Amino acid sequence: MKLSKLYAITDRSLIKQSLAEDIAAAIRGGAGMIQLREKDVTEEQYKAYAAEALAVCRRLGAKLIINDNIAVCAAVGADGVHLGQGDESPKYARQLLGSGAVIGVTAKTTEQAKKAASDGADYIGSGAVFGTSTKADAVKMGIEELKAITAVSELPVYAIGGINIDNIGELNGSGIYGAAVVSGIFRGDIEKNAAELRKAVELL
Repeated sequence: MKLSKLYAITDRSLIKQSLAEDIAAAIRGGAGMIQLREKDVTEEQYKAYAAEALAVCRRLGAKLIINDNIAVCAAVGADGVHLGQGDESPKYARQLLGSGAVIGVTAKTTEQAKKAASDGADYIGSGAVFGTSTKADAVKMGIEELKAITAVSELPVYAIGGINIDNIGELNGSGIYGAAVVSGIFRGDIEKNAAELRKAVELL
């Protein structure tokens, strides 16, 4: 399964024009995977936002991943789901979504990374490598811990947390597959940010 190295994650507080337009700009810049992250919305609202995002992703050739909610992913036919340590298991997601779904898991330790692989995940998200302002409960992870995870992981590892064009070079040699970015893409010129980050992540 070929995954994009640049992975854009939405944040409703950063939307400038509309969800669809901002996602489109990120994809045009080079983000081949989009994660829809919605908090404090009803299931029906989440489904509506997901359907809107999926239409853009289908039109522009990107994959749509739903954060934390397997039911929403199944309901709208999104490409996959990203699960935190407190969410349903990847095994359950696979049963519900099928063999073709993209399933990601947050892993902050080598043990979690190994378990994600044995549970059938397709990729890992690890961080927050530079801290983050978009997730209140995120704990900063050092580069050494990230390297330890990539060293044992059978799966592609995406670094996440405070990544932008000014600091992405610090991840060189960390063994990551790609970068998952929120404000580093969606704050400012979205398409330009994504294009610069896509070039940078390809050089890591």
